[in-house]
Amino acid sequence: MSLESESVWMTKPTDRFILRWIKVHLSAGITVSLVGRKWIRPWMITLVSMTFGIVAGIWFAAGSGFAAGLFASLSQVFDGVDGQFARLTGRVTRFGSFLDSVLDRYADGFLVMGLSVFCLRNDTGLGFSFLAVLGAMAVVGSSLVSYTSSRAENLGIDLGSPTLASKGSRTAVVAISGLLSPISHSIPLVAMFYLVIHTTAVVVFRIHKAGASTD
Repeated sequence: MSLESESVWMTKPTDRFILRWIKVHLSAGITVSLVGRKWIRPWMITLVSMTFGIVAGIWFAAGSGFAAGLFASLSQVFDGVDGQFARLTGRVTRFGSFLDSVLDRYADGFLVMGLSVFCLRNDTGLGFSFLAVLGAMAVVGSSLVSYTSSRAENLGIDLGSPTLASKGSRTAVVAISGLLSPISHSIPLVAMFYLVIHTTAVVVFRIHKAGASTD
């Protein structure tokens, strides 16, 4: 298999460097090991990825940031496996893409909400009300990044190059914050601020970009 053909099944043109690294160095090895198992279907891997994401959110909410980080990492790795597996086995379908997008929202939502609860459980000195609002903004901002991407694609609006606020980047940041949480419970709070500030900035930029391109 040539390097060119490898890149076709390993990554997508819209993948930025963080997601590309995860897919090439982590997801691809698992994908290749699964190809020979004829009973496996891409949707099964998508369900596994979603389940890991939900479990990560539950662990965050339960106060175990490190366990949450591990499961969030697994969720992101397997999120790359399902697409790679579908391309390698010739099972790419519109339904598969639709299902992947829908289940991604569940995993993303649980993960961000769990992170919010983790920050609320730990004394950060910022106050419950402030952290609750921050958590809500993180959930909304994360959802809107994915929604604006999908909506713009359906409407044929060019939003420019993909950003580092994509699900892959967001999950990577949250996973790392969970893995580092035993060092300091404030590290997940940094991830929370990242989710709020970066996603909000991207959504505002996209609104401006969409308005300028459709005038």
